[in-house]
Amino acid sequence: MSAAASKSTTFGQLPPSRWPGERLGLPNEGIRSVGRVGRRIGALAIDWSMAYGAGALFFSSDGVVNGFAVSGLFVALQIVFIPTIGGSIGHRLFGLRVVPLQRGWVGVWRPVVRSVLLGLAVPALVWDSDQRGFHDKVAGTVLIRG
Repeated sequence: MSAAASKSTTFGQLPPSRWPGERLGLPNEGIRSVGRVGRRIGALAIDWSMAYGAGALFFSSDGVVNGFAVSGLFVALQIVFIPTIGGSIGHRLFGLRVVPLQRGWVGVWRPVVRSVLLGLAVPALVWDSDQRGFHDKVAGTVLIRG
């Protein structure tokens, strides 16, 4: 094996992808391509708005909404909808789905792990070249169009 070939498989030394999802075997555009930033932000805005609305309805006092309740509702909505409809309501409205890398049904544990980490916000800010956040990497999932 050449030195260049061994470097390309060393952790942190992978060659750059030509598009997000290339190393995962996903297409550059269209169905099953990695969901891009604009769609993700739109979906996130819808999901947080829904959680905030529910929090305002059920967990507000004197017009102040409990932030922990909103975060908990956001995580709960993710956990409920990812395994049942393939993504959160925001994901689905923006044409996105959460799928496991191994294909098939996402199951229950993946949405729980993914959503709890996403609720912490920091893992979502750390992305790789396939535009997968730490929460997706740990859960073994990817957010795709479709």
